This record gives sequence, structure tokens and C-alpha cells, in this order.
Amino acid sequence: MSGGRPAGAESGGPAGLGERLLGSLLDLAQELPPQLLVQLLVGTVEGFGGRKLSILLPDYGQTALVPLPGHGLTAGAPEPIVGTTAGAAFLRGARAEVPQGDGVRVYLPLSDSGNQLGVMALTLDAVDDDARRLLHRFAALAACLLLAKSGYTDRLCQTRRLEPMSVAAEIQWSLLPPLSMSVPRVAVAGILEPAYAVAGDSFDYALNDDILHIATIDAMGHGLDAATMATVAIGAYRHARRADVGLADIYASMDGAVAAQFGPDHFVTAQMMRLDTGTGHLEWVNAGHPAPLLIRDRVVVERLESATTLPVGFGGEVPVVSERELRHGDQVLCFTDGLVEERGAGGEQFGEEQLIDVVNHVERVDEGVRPIVRALSHSLKEKRGGRTSDDATLFLIEWR
Repeated sequence: MSGGRPAGAESGGPAGLGERLLGSLLDLAQELPPQLLVQLLVGTVEGFGGRKLSILLPDYGQTALVPLPGHGLTAGAPEPIVGTTAGAAFLRGARAEVPQGDGVRVYLPLSDSGNQLGVMALTLDAVDDDARRLLHRFAALAACLLLAKSGYTDRLCQTRRLEPMSVAAEIQWSLLPPLSMSVPRVAVAGILEPAYAVAGDSFDYALNDDILHIATIDAMGHGLDAATMATVAIGAYRHARRADVGLADIYASMDGAVAAQFGPDHFVTAQMMRLDTGTGHLEWVNAGHPAPLLIRDRVVVERLESATTLPVGFGGEVPVVSERELRHGDQVLCFTDGLVEERGAGGEQFGEEQLIDVVNHVERVDEGVRPIVRALSHSLKEKRGGRTSDDATLFLIEWR
């Protein structure tokens, strides 16, 4: 393939062939049932001289990449995310090329607005600039098609399970937005623990024009009761947010919904935020959560202490809305108390000081928030001796 012209500039050459193949893929995929999409992807790869296509999805605990089964796909054992080429492509969101005896194995991130679906791997005889442009477009289109079809099938969810999942966790995962988003002005990423048994913790976000809305919650209790309460809290949050009301009214809506459904003895701690991505103006209401951490130049510089109100469901007064002006590059880390209240073998609490120490020293694969949150989650779990007896949530916001 020639590197001198952009893909699609010539109708008869390799770039023109790539354009026709991607156009055909898009046209045909609209009518295909989910199980036939992978065959279409395999056929498209073969059309531009590729072979041995694999689609690797992260398990819910983000420890391994699991091959998606399907006719024509190359499958094998799950690959660890740490220490493998596929894992590096997943964490960095960047292409990797590995020369092999039969050609070049190329690993391509499957991503949409920073939501990392997984990694695609295929083999070509050789790779040049034209091929890289074609592969970049093919991976982007494949990611969009897989995400669209995932709403009609369980196969992607089933592939990602390396352990049995509780019913409560099933509910929580179905509530979540994409775990990460990255756009020019802002990036976010979140993670839940324990991945296969989480019950009462959840988070939500939406970017409405220039305003990023964020909520993290922790419903009291465990199991299905906690998951049900979390579902009501998130539903009430979305309902109020979509009515375009302020944070105080969002709190009141959530408070009323939880109280009406569960009575005075049940509650949900919560934190609701709004970030103006044009100016960096952050405002928030804290209803019983630990204070978020402000990270600047990779170091925690302070806790964002603020007035707090009663947890959702207890009928608190009109809450105080706290405000802060962020600097470019600032990160805000929100977390639930399960992260710091875990007790070690000797009975001592993990505590916020240890959390801050881990944040300051965690290995950063690159500047993206998604690999940072994953690394933090796994580092913290290791520091806690692998224990996660209560739900724990991390949610990181970066203003750019």
C-alpha cells in the first residue's frame, strides 16, 4: 500500500479497495443478526489481505482479555492484561505491531469516545501507512458495530465473565453507563468492586452540552435489597437531571424517591457534581460520602472538604452547594467508604492516608484516566490484602 495519499483518494488502488470494503461492511451490518456480525468482520479482514482475526474483551474484574467466540474468529485462552501486547494496547488505547514468522500481528484498540470495548488482533503480510489508516478506520467501525449489536445479544456479556455473577451485581452492571469517556475537554473513568458481587454501589454521568453531570452512590446493606435501592436512587437522579434542575433539586428528588419506596430506616449516601467543561467551574452536593481528592501534577493536594447533608432518604434540608475552580489538568477522585473502611487482618482500617499514598505512587501507564483508575483499583486491592468485604467505587474526573 502506498503511503503518499490518504485512504480513499484513489478508487482503484488499495485505499479505494479499503473504502469499498468498509462501506460494504457498514451497509451489510445493518440487517445482520448479532451472531453473523463476526463473520462479516472476518470476511472484511480477509478482503484486505488479513487473517487470524481475534476479538478480545476485558473481563468484569479487568484482569484478563477474553477471546470472543464466533465462526471464523481465532480463539484461545484469556490473556492477562498486565504483561501482554494485547493488554498494553488495551490500557494505552494505542495500536501495537509485532513482527512474526508469517507476517505482522497487529493489535488494535476497539474504542468509542474513550469507552474501551476491547482489542482486535489480526495478521497481515506487511504493514505500511495505508494499511494503518485502513486498520484504524476498520477498528473504529467494528467497535461501533459491536457496541450497537451488544444491545441485542448476551454473548459479549457472557464472554466477559470469568467468575459467576450475583443477581445484585447483574442489576448494578446493567445500570452503569460506559465505564469511561474521553473527549477534548474532559475525561472520566469509574470502576466497581467486587466486580462479580457488587450490590449497593453505583455511579452515573452524562455530558449535556458543556456541562458534565456526575453522581456516585452507596446504598445501605448488601445483596438484592441494596441493589434495588441503588436502582431507585440512580433512576431518580437521572429523572431529575434530565428535567434540567439544579443540584439541590436533584438531591430532593432522590431523597423523596428513596424515602417513599423504602421508608425512614433506609438510606443512600451520594455525591452529585456538575462540571462546566468550558470554564472548569465545579459544584457539588455531598450527602454522606468521603470528601473527594483533588489531584494536581499526579499528587493529591487536598481533600475537597465541604458542607454535608443527610444521606438520601433521610429527608435532609436544602443542601449547601459547594463550588471550586479547577485548573487545567486537575483530577478529582470520588470514592465510597468501602474503599477506606476495609479492615486488615489485624483489625486496623485501611484509611484515607493509605489511599492518598497509593494515589501518589500508583504506576501510570500513560496520561489517560481509564488505565489510572484500573491501576488504582488493583493496587488498592493488593494493599488491602485482596479483601473487598464491602462495595467500593472509584470515579476519576479530569478537566482538560
